[in-house]
Amino acid sequence: MLFRYEAPGPDERRVLDRIEAMRHDLRYYVAQSPRRWTGLLARLTRARAMRASNSIEGINISTEDAIAVVDNEEPGDADKATWQAVEGYRSAMDYILQRCRDDSFVFSTDVLLAVHFMITQHDLDANPGNFRPGWVCVRSSETGEIVHEGVDRDALEPLVDELVDYLNDPESPPIIVKAAMVHLNLAMLHPFSDGNGRVARCLQTAVLANEGIVAPIFSSIEEYIGRNQQAYYDVLGEVGGGGWNPQRDSRPWIRFCILGHYRQAQTLLRRTWEWERLYDAFAVEVHRHGLHERTVMALLEAATGIRVRNSSYRASADISNNLASRDLKNLVDAGLLEARGERRGRHYVAGASVRHIREQTRQPKSSDDPFEEAERQSEMFC
Repeated sequence: MLFRYEAPGPDERRVLDRIEAMRHDLRYYVAQSPRRWTGLLARLTRARAMRASNSIEGINISTEDAIAVVDNEEPGDADKATWQAVEGYRSAMDYILQRCRDDSFVFSTDVLLAVHFMITQHDLDANPGNFRPGWVCVRSSETGEIVHEGVDRDALEPLVDELVDYLNDPESPPIIVKAAMVHLNLAMLHPFSDGNGRVARCLQTAVLANEGIVAPIFSSIEEYIGRNQQAYYDVLGEVGGGGWNPQRDSRPWIRFCILGHYRQAQTLLRRTWEWERLYDAFAVEVHRHGLHERTVMALLEAATGIRVRNSSYRASADISNNLASRDLKNLVDAGLLEARGERRGRHYVAGASVRHIREQTRQPKSSDDPFEEAERQSEMFC
């Protein structure tokens, strides 16, 4: 028996409808009518998600290095072990998203093991590509106390088979709920010696991709989870009760994930609105300085607070190394970027006018809770 949540209530359905409406708006920007900056937004979104998902496991890299992973470039700051871990996660996500593009694809135990191998191949103690050999637990980093025990080893394979059947079941609940329940069950089973959380979050995104969600990169809630790590741990602890207890109520977890999708959609819509305005404003600036329109891409990177590298700008503008170097020098000469560091550490940050334009185009961040709003409305009619 797995953890189940078959029927979202009226409040959940109302929020799911609002998420779908926001995704419809987002789909216009990233799919139906893509702008020049859409590819950069997708790369940064994926980099933020990858950075967040790994940070939950104590694997920390800069945003610039996360972009370098996405671009298959060399790191600027990360050490070898950290880089291998993050590269493994990227490979696993690439693999599962590619597989999901095949209309005949079905999930299997081998697929789960392949994802685990890619994520943990740098660490042989994690038994890459294999289920754990015995008992496993999660301990509090602060107290050392056991906070979760994986399912008994003898029961593991049959339950994984049941989870695979659920993954392939066409009669499952709404896709956001299904993806959340896959995440929950794998995390609670804890089938691996290490890497369980990363595999679970990878699969959650894969479920969205496999069901035809447009641009799965924009549907992931890994960035949201990374920004709300303690709430993530707390709700998993609340629902799991310290072990494999599938009879417990999954509703707090479902609401956490639905709220994550809601707020992540809000964040992405805000970014698209801001970026559209930024692109137009920067296009005026580069034209005023007699620069090529493609240089706007470097200004967009810098405006987000990222250290622009030759490699990241090359990927954004799809140009050669020499042309990228020339563009960046011209932007510095125009006062739009400022150069920092030397040789391999050379990078660029926003100049004063770019920072000013960024501040002028900021949209207010929203932090509303649609479930609390629904409860207030219910009380008004009581």
